[in-house]
This record gives sequence, C-alpha cells and structure tokens, in this order.
Amino acid sequence: MIVCKSPAELEKMRAANQLVARILDELSAMVAPGVSTADLDAAAEAKVRAAGAEPAFKGYRGYPATLCASVNEQVVHGIPSKAPLQSGDIVSLDMGVKLNGYYGDSAVTVPVGTVDEKVARLLAVTREALEQGIAQVKVGGRISDIGHAIQAHVEANGFSVVREFVGHGIGASLHEEPQIANYGEPGRGPRLAEGMTLAIEPMVNMGKASVRVLADGWTAVTKDGSLSAHFEHTVAVTKDGPLVLTLRPVAAAR
Repeated sequence: MIVCKSPAELEKMRAANQLVARILDELSAMVAPGVSTADLDAAAEAKVRAAGAEPAFKGYRGYPATLCASVNEQVVHGIPSKAPLQSGDIVSLDMGVKLNGYYGDSAVTVPVGTVDEKVARLLAVTREALEQGIAQVKVGGRISDIGHAIQAHVEANGFSVVREFVGHGIGASLHEEPQIANYGEPGRGPRLAEGMTLAIEPMVNMGKASVRVLADGWTAVTKDGSLSAHFEHTVAVTKDGPLVLTLRPVAAAR
C-alpha cells in the first residue's frame, strides 16, 4: 500500500531529511586521503545521536553500521572499514535517520582528493540522472517515468544503470511502497499523487550493469570491477511539483 502523507507528516519528514542532508555535508567535507570509512561512520553516528535521532540503518536486518560507505567498485551497502581512503578513490556515503517517528534517507558520492576526468564525469552524470528523475515527480505522472528518465540520461552518456537495486517509498517506515526502478519504459506503474514521498537513488556503473554481493552479505560490487556512483534524494510529490526534502545548499553539494 502506498501511503500519502499529510502536511503535518511532511513537516516531520522534512526535519528528518534536513538532518540527513546536513550530516552528509559534514561527512563529505571530512573525506580526504588517509581518512577511513570507519572514521566517517563513527562521526555519522555521533552526529545523528547528538541531534536526538536514531541511525536508520544500524541494526536494520542486521546491518552493523550507521553509514553505508561504498568505495570505488562497491555499488551500495558497503560496510565501513579501517582501510584509509586514497587519492583518486570515490566513496558513496548513504545514510538514513529516524526522527520523531519519520525517516530521512539520502546518498552522495564524493571524490577523494583528485580524480581523473572520466571519473568526475561518472559522478556528474549520476547526479544529473537523479535530477532528471526528480523532474518527473508530478501529480498524475507514473512511477516508471522516473526510472525511464534516469536510464535515458545515463545511457546517452555511455554509462550503465544498476538493475538489482531500486529506490523506494519512505515515511514512517524506511522502506515503503512503491519500488522505483532506475530503468524501464515510461507510463507504467502507479500514478503519482500528492503526499507521496519517494527515495530516488540511481546507481550508475562506468562499465557494465551487472553486480554481485560479497560474502559479507551486504556489499554489492560491479562484476567487471568498474567504478560505480550513487546519488539519492528523498522527494515529496506536491501539486506544485517535486519537493526535495534532502536538498543541500548548492555550495556544499559535491
């Protein structure tokens, strides 16, 4: 069942999602050669709890950390480690919180030091694909319009869309209906209605689309070892178009 939120519920969701946006900005600024994803995870948990919120991911189906930190060929659900990041790496930071009964969820992929031009292009195209998907969030549209726009932009730029993982509804639960694929034909699936809240999250590979999950049961990596990027916003459907609840200041977005 798809749950449409009232204005009061959307305000609670805005607060949760703005907390996620602020912490992700702060974590992004910490990313540098020599810093470990375990360092970032510890900082994330401290910041979440200091704000009176709970980490949404820690303990979810047994996940051990506050942050999903996916480095280079890791696509999503990377478990933080003590290995130091190196210049030229990219790291996806995916985090959720629960605040006053409602969830926030967002992700950003950050370059570590200097990355080469094609890697920077991967990040830019993935971020643009998210924006293209968000632009389809309008009352009366279809869920599949979002994924179609994402896929079209990614593939036009020579990259590939991961198909095994999808976006999702979000609200009083971390994962709600509907599922939001990042590919497909337009004009299909449920119609978008005012008050729906969606976590839209393209995962884009530099090489082929195929992925596999490591023995830890969580970390998804590209089968061909190519780099992967991941950006995510939580968005509300309003009569005036998409409302990005996790919007970060332009100067801070990376």
